[in-house]
Amino acid sequence: MDDIQLTKEKMLQAGYICDDKVATVLYLAAALQKPVLVEGPAGVGKTAIAQAFSLVKGLPLIRLQCYEGLDEAKALYEWNYKRQLLHIQAAANQNLSVEEIEQDIFSDSFLLTRPLLQSITSDTPTVLLIDEIDKVDFEFEAMLLELLSEFQITIPEIGTVSARHHPFVFLTSNATRELSEALKRRCLYLYLDFPSKEMEQQILMLKIPKLPPRLAEKVAQVVRQLRGLELKKPPSIAESIDWAGSLLWLGKEDLDVESTLQTLTTVVKYREDQQKLERIIYRNRDLNFRA
Repeated sequence: MDDIQLTKEKMLQAGYICDDKVATVLYLAAALQKPVLVEGPAGVGKTAIAQAFSLVKGLPLIRLQCYEGLDEAKALYEWNYKRQLLHIQAAANQNLSVEEIEQDIFSDSFLLTRPLLQSITSDTPTVLLIDEIDKVDFEFEAMLLELLSEFQITIPEIGTVSARHHPFVFLTSNATRELSEALKRRCLYLYLDFPSKEMEQQILMLKIPKLPPRLAEKVAQVVRQLRGLELKKPPSIAESIDWAGSLLWLGKEDLDVESTLQTLTTVVKYREDQQKLERIIYRNRDLNFRA
């Protein structure tokens, strides 16, 4: 358990507060050299885990931001076609065979590496973040399996490229769709939910050292109430931090109805959500959003 506590302390030094569950997964991921799949609603700090972990390890972070339609050329590699064409034209008068030209143009010097290939060909260990994996299709997931299980990538024209150093791999998912069993089987699993009021207060005071404890407690309390409502988008931890920072800059030491209405756009980003909260506040004249 000393190792788990040490992991918590190092993550805290890197600006991330984690509990025993998170620290245990991080410790085992490093010990077992296993990827970590971090799942949960948007805005709970999934990406921040990988960022803090890279600071803890003192390693560069390579990030692949997933989106619908992402393909191998953007994630793995692609060939430098213009340079290949120039090489073919230059070799035309050298009486080289087709096989010799192909051997030249399909070599490392004509390869444009993308995040996934960069992570295993780096001269030093890296932290690889595959962010929002649930936004890609099952075919892309299948392409990842070789990397996640064997830390290698097969390039048809060259062969298998094995990792010089095993990267620390984090995948995040907002759970907008079910991921394949094959992908989950290759990863340690961690589910993150919104923090408790007490933990969020600690986060606010860590990120904003000058924040008065009373204000941090009130912001954490109100944000927790807001997440319990049927809003189009519940406030994220980052928006909670922005809200607390805005109140501090405005010279507020406590959170009341007036300051909430004045700064509501900092934490609530949809007009219909703002209108709903304004109606509740005007009706109750207090910050009891459960009514």
